[in-house]
Amino acid sequence: MSQTVGVNSRSIRLKRALLLLTLLIVAWLLWSGIFYPLLLALGAFSCLLTVYLTHRMGYFQNQAFALRFGVRLIGYWVWLAREIWRSSIDVALIVMNPRLPISPQTVEIKATADHPVDQAILGNSITLTPGTLALDVYRGVIQVHCLNKAGADELKKGEMDRRVAALRQG
Repeated sequence: MSQTVGVNSRSIRLKRALLLLTLLIVAWLLWSGIFYPLLLALGAFSCLLTVYLTHRMGYFQNQAFALRFGVRLIGYWVWLAREIWRSSIDVALIVMNPRLPISPQTVEIKATADHPVDQAILGNSITLTPGTLALDVYRGVIQVHCLNKAGADELKKGEMDRRVAALRQG
């Protein structure tokens, strides 16, 4: 029985490693756009080295870092892209205004999700959105620098936090 569990665990870790390797290779090919043999070999080496190092760090043994993909995540990415676009326009309008109407402030946002990966997703999503920057995450409280009061108020409404917390449910 315990040997079956070990084989199953090894199979899960192998699948995770192959998924990570595939994602790294696809990202490298898309982002580099250069297909010379030497650079392809160096890219393959760097992807394999990354997977090896993550394996040595125990990344694939810990459920906390399991890669989760699904319809909710794709929906979240679409929503986040819309928010990034909207915020980009807002920041551009602020910067183009000769009076530069900014009111920088720091706010604290309590993350609904208590899982560390979800808190990291929330912090990264905040930082990706122009006009906001996640400064610190500690015990579920994210300290955020906002370019103006409107951005701070939008974060305090909690829509991004709610959507990130919903990712774990699917």
